[in-house]
Amino acid sequence: MAAVLSLLVVLVVIFLVTRVATVALTMTGVSEEVARFQARSAFTGTGFTTREAEMVVSHPVRRRIVQTLMLLGNAGFVGAAATLFLSFVDVPDRRQFWIRAAVLGVGLLALVSAAYSRWLERRLRRVIERALEVLTDLEVRDYESLLRLGEGYTIAEMVVPEGHWLAERSLADLHLTAEGVTVLGIQRAGRHYLGTPRGDTRILPGDVLVLYGHADTIRDLDQRRRGAEGDRSHAKAVAQERLRLARQEREDAERSEDEPG
Repeated sequence: MAAVLSLLVVLVVIFLVTRVATVALTMTGVSEEVARFQARSAFTGTGFTTREAEMVVSHPVRRRIVQTLMLLGNAGFVGAAATLFLSFVDVPDRRQFWIRAAVLGVGLLALVSAAYSRWLERRLRRVIERALEVLTDLEVRDYESLLRLGEGYTIAEMVVPEGHWLAERSLADLHLTAEGVTVLGIQRAGRHYLGTPRGDTRILPGDVLVLYGHADTIRDLDQRRRGAEGDRSHAKAVAQERLRLARQEREDAERSEDEPG
């Protein structure tokens, strides 16, 4: 039984390592979806697409994160495999075998549930971000390629996949500024870079967008898919931006009243 519990501990550590790496990569400007894929790919050794590999190799901070993941991944999988083998070797009887299998199954189910829990992810992300800010100089070293602003605003890159809410639509049609998001530039797949794109510029699948806005809004936009659900998410983001602007205006007015004449 101790071997089974040890295996579950190893899996929990693997889960936490990939989550920390995902948050660290997003702090360098990578969208959350791409960061999650890169972290899991590096840890498992499955590799990236050419474009995503260039995003990592050309960036010193991302490269260091991915290299660390590769080293930890090799050790992690060897340890997990060895522990799994020991968990079911020399089992005294069939009853003990099924008890261990049941404990392992319940533990794996709990890990899968935790991995897909948005509630847990939001809280775990806050803890990891604070820890990285306190324990590392990640943001300081990354200022050369990414300006990370205060009060929740940031500049980030986002890859537009097929079926995304943004794909095959013009910037004027998307009304991103109503969400508080500005498209600073577009790296077109296999083509040139479009700086300060105009309203009639169409977003194409495979484009890499450079976005400025509130981090939570950009994170939501990154996960938005085409259809009614995506439109509802846009409307919600617009309403939140209006509330945010109203709150800022109210705070500015109160600050002005408090200042000596």
